[in-house]
Amino acid sequence: MEALFIGQTYIDVTLLADTIPTGDDKVVAKDYSVSFGGNAVTAAFACAKLGVKPDLLTSHANDWLGRMFSDMAARYEVNLHPRPVKRSSLSFVIPNNGKRAIVRARDDAYLHPYPTLYLDGCRLLHLDGHQPDAAIAYAKACREKGILTSLDGGGLRSNTRELLEFIDVAVVAERLCEQMELTPSEMLTYLNSRGCRIGAVTLGERGMVWIDAKGEKREMPALKVPRAKVVDTNGAGDIFHGAYCYAYLADPEGAWEEHFRFARAASAHSIQHLGNEASLPSLADIKAMRAAAGE
Repeated sequence: MEALFIGQTYIDVTLLADTIPTGDDKVVAKDYSVSFGGNAVTAAFACAKLGVKPDLLTSHANDWLGRMFSDMAARYEVNLHPRPVKRSSLSFVIPNNGKRAIVRARDDAYLHPYPTLYLDGCRLLHLDGHQPDAAIAYAKACREKGILTSLDGGGLRSNTRELLEFIDVAVVAERLCEQMELTPSEMLTYLNSRGCRIGAVTLGERGMVWIDAKGEKREMPALKVPRAKVVDTNGAGDIFHGAYCYAYLADPEGAWEEHFRFARAASAHSIQHLGNEASLPSLADIKAMRAAAGE
């Protein structure tokens, strides 16, 4: 095991349509995609596409959607550690003008306790806050073993504040700032006070702000993608997480600014494609994005 990702699996159905129908209205989508979904899950697949095949502890149902997900994981050589639920979770996503509307149906009533996994050889743990019991247990275990811990803080969950005590790299969304009534700068100060070595707040098309291990706050603008080329922003943040996880694993002594620049290019590539699977970048895709941006 090189890296362990823990999260909640969704099957994403993404529909490209000009309008979202209401009442008795009907519209015909111009295109669609069916793919894996979920924050840490998509990050794990992104890491796998780039070259590090991770282990994934996630919800899994013994239904036809669950079997489809197992096939996806096998195709990307993601080593699956299923935690049983009765039904697969679904996301219906409709991208529109750089934003996306989402309807989710989730089953997170786990039928069994989380499995005990050996962490021998593991160098990174990435969490999204789902499976709070497993998240806190493995975060503590990895901290004790000196394994880097990473958190996707997309929103405030029941265990977020407790979890941060055991997180080395916390990259959170602007939504979490709003929920905690903090500005992005105040959030960076808060993450630093909780003991996170690296903290960041992603701001969508405005890029991100982050704080380094010395407590210095920095800004990183997003790479410019022409509006006409933006297809689907859903999953871009998850791919950002998966890409910096890969960058760290490929060069653990590298600077975090470089890891984030690498991930920024991965995210810029992703928004030009429909659905999570099509959005996953290769190393060549990231190199091309960075070259186009003059990096």
